[in-house]
Amino acid sequence: MNTMSEVASRPVVDWSLAAATGAFLARGGPVVSREEAGLAVTELRELTVDAEAHVRDLTGLGAGLPLLPGDVVDRPGWVRSAAAGLDALTAKALPPNPAGPLGPVLAGGAGVQTGVVLAFLASRVLGQYDPFGGPDGAGRLLLVAPNVVTAQQALQVPGRDFRLWVCLHESTHRLQFTAVDWLRDYFADEVERLVSGLTSDTDGMTDLLGRLPDALREARRAKADGLVAVGQLLRSPEQREVFDRLLALSTLLEGHADYVMDAVGPSVVPSVETIRARFTERRKGGGLLDRLLRALLGVDAKIRQYAQGAAFTRHVVGRVGMAGFNAVWTSPNTLPTRAEIADPEAWVRRVHP
Repeated sequence: MNTMSEVASRPVVDWSLAAATGAFLARGGPVVSREEAGLAVTELRELTVDAEAHVRDLTGLGAGLPLLPGDVVDRPGWVRSAAAGLDALTAKALPPNPAGPLGPVLAGGAGVQTGVVLAFLASRVLGQYDPFGGPDGAGRLLLVAPNVVTAQQALQVPGRDFRLWVCLHESTHRLQFTAVDWLRDYFADEVERLVSGLTSDTDGMTDLLGRLPDALREARRAKADGLVAVGQLLRSPEQREVFDRLLALSTLLEGHADYVMDAVGPSVVPSVETIRARFTERRKGGGLLDRLLRALLGVDAKIRQYAQGAAFTRHVVGRVGMAGFNAVWTSPNTLPTRAEIADPEAWVRRVHP
């Protein structure tokens, strides 16, 4: 029998059920020969080491850190890792379910819903660096082998080139969090502030969720950014400020990684221009249902983040060089704001007067 303290401490989301649901629903990968599958897995694991070495040479970050291989997983493996990472990231921010018989039911419902979302994403994510993943919670670099193979086959580009190109992006993310010693804690603290602020006011959270569908529909009609639409729903100035900081940070991280993978590319990935052109075009594709789900889950907004963040990085590197760009990693105060992401020259004037 559970004690009252155990019941009260149950999380608001049953992450074990989320992982199980998502892993069960995740579709299988492409049909390939055993030899081709083995080659893809082996190369992905080994290429993460080569990729990070190239990223370090270009960016000047991470000198002296160990070069480690990534973990290659299938779609259910990514779901389980993502659920564990989300649990670790939100553990302090999400309130426990109230004691009583409905607590497990509510947590289970939230877990199933989360699992469905993770199953959808599991067929699209090529790789991910989870700064809170791994057995010790110190970070884990994942490459989703079936998705990398599926994308490479659809793009009809050389297998090794594409796998290295993907590893360049994900290794950049790992380097961002391992070479910048304050970034992991800063990110976790900001997420905790945002989630805690939302969940501390039950009425406010209910109101936000009630207005969310209309806001997303309006954003789609206006061809606006769904993430911006969500931010506009936040009533508290403090919540909007945290949201803006997180949005600016994620745009920087994604754009920086996209810039790096292409800047490194020509010297080590001969077909990088073809890969980038075809990959960018593929990001726009998908049927009506797929596009709708991507819009609802913010995937399309994520794609726009890549372009905005890469444009910021290119401009700053062009103006002050890579060493000057690396001033973004000095402290939270030197990170670009949302306004500076759109106007990189403003960041240059502020940080390099």
